[in-house]
Amino acid sequence: MDTPLSTIAVVGLGTMGTGIAEVLARSGREVIGIDTDEAAARRAVASLAASTARAVERGRITEEERRDALSRFRTFSDLQAAADAELVIEVVPESYEIKQQVFRELDAIVSPATILATGTNALSVTRLAAESQRPERVLGLHFFNPAPAMKLVEVVSSVLTAPPAVQAVTELARLLGKEPVAIGDRPGFVADGLLFGYLNQAAAMYEANYATREDIDAAMKLGCGLPMGPLALLDLIGIDTARTVLEAMYSSSHDRLHAPAPILGQLASAGLTGRKAGRGFYTYAEPGSQSVVPDALTPAPRGAEAAGRPVRSVGVAGSGTMASGIAEVFAKAGYDVVLAARGQEKADLAKARIAKSLDRSVAKGRLSERARDEALGRIAAAASLDAFAEVDLAVEAVAEDLVVKQELFATLDKVCRPGAVLATTTSSLPVVAIARATGRPEDVVGMHFFNPAPAMKLVEVVRTVLTADDVRATVHEVCHAVRKHPVDCGDRAGFIVNALLFPYLNNAIKMVEEHYASLDDIDAAMKLGGGYPMGPFELLDVVGLDVSLAIEKVLHNEFRDPGLAPAPLLEHLVAAGCLGRKTGRGFREYARR
Repeated sequence: MDTPLSTIAVVGLGTMGTGIAEVLARSGREVIGIDTDEAAARRAVASLAASTARAVERGRITEEERRDALSRFRTFSDLQAAADAELVIEVVPESYEIKQQVFRELDAIVSPATILATGTNALSVTRLAAESQRPERVLGLHFFNPAPAMKLVEVVSSVLTAPPAVQAVTELARLLGKEPVAIGDRPGFVADGLLFGYLNQAAAMYEANYATREDIDAAMKLGCGLPMGPLALLDLIGIDTARTVLEAMYSSSHDRLHAPAPILGQLASAGLTGRKAGRGFYTYAEPGSQSVVPDALTPAPRGAEAAGRPVRSVGVAGSGTMASGIAEVFAKAGYDVVLAARGQEKADLAKARIAKSLDRSVAKGRLSERARDEALGRIAAAASLDAFAEVDLAVEAVAEDLVVKQELFATLDKVCRPGAVLATTTSSLPVVAIARATGRPEDVVGMHFFNPAPAMKLVEVVRTVLTADDVRATVHEVCHAVRKHPVDCGDRAGFIVNALLFPYLNNAIKMVEEHYASLDDIDAAMKLGGGYPMGPFELLDVVGLDVSLAIEKVLHNEFRDPGLAPAPLLEHLVAAGCLGRKTGRGFREYARR
């Protein structure tokens, strides 16, 4: 069937429906907007007028194009207005009863050739199609908010959907300038199926008082490059909406990771549904506002906490990329640095790596030659940890092996002066087990930098049950001095970032195992629909599949949740030596250098 789809009805003129209507009208389609609430229809017209006016001001469209778009958008309060539509897109509330009623009424109104699309992201397209008199013409057409800006459109087929209908709406999506991804019917589809599990875990992490809302959000923005933190995003989406999506996902998957965190139900029941209510995880200036205002949970201003210990010199143990990066960070911030490795040759090579990094910064205009020379002059390369005798802060960045780290900390305990702070950069091991290798566990703290350390702003500050208050304060002061953003968290597997990131990556692998979607479609969905800088499979290949598997195993062992068990496909690839970019093959193949 070659349907031009030139006349399209949009049923439901809330935020999403209005956005879809705008996209369609600006593309030259005749748009019939339908909402039983006449106030909603008026708001939709006003919204389109305002957004197109802004587009004219920014030079994106002409005034004539604006007038044409506005003339193509007409609003009605009765579904009968959809009689001549070739495609109807419903975006009414996420309720089977409401949506099925809309489809039943449309069956009696529209032409037999009309395609009926649901904008649901939580309900079964198959179940909605089965209630229609024309199930072969029913499919899912899931835009992302804000529809005019977001490129992704998920085209969802049920087992009843006719291929020509899918082809017609897929071609329409391309003509609208969108990136259509064809997928099957399951709650959440690809993007929301991965996104909402991650959001749910973040809510549960906050509910457990593991970290503050501000630290959870900052960790995911700075550690993963996401445009919004998960709790702020839940407020934007609507906590009631998120809970509805998760309920639908859990009813299908029975995965405990999809069981809505109790706090979501509590907030929704209290009417604290996020931005639209003026309060959710955060408090806003007014309902609908994006301006966060202080409330009883807002952290005290910096400086109101205990003072830390003075730090003038820093020891960095290790000779790899992370150790070199951390030493560079401290040296550029004006600290005297002792870089110790197992042997002088390794220490000298690590310092040479830092020199090359500083040279690149000079070449890019980020650093002056004088600043480079001064930073390099502050670094002393040493052949053993004995050189740490007078440092105020010792940071280890050696192999991620508990025995290796414990032996190193036992040595630091003997070498470092009393009162020196001892920090581990572990990303997956229990900090307290490392601290107990010393006779001063109160001086030991986790200081988890992210790679590459000179570029990444985040440091997870991991406090054990034995860490002294002034040790935590010291690390915070040092982080601010080197222009890093510290976030506090307790001593448990994955801390904040890895505990939220790797289950999401694992679930993406499971989607491929189940043949639900391809690597390319999943990566595209998360970049275009979720704002992720990299798709999950791109990221897995960069991190290394062996590293990813090790972290997944640590998380599963700590929390014992079946949903955290590493995906078999990941284990098989690691067993085959396909570890990602570093071996030339992981989930994808790479050209050998």
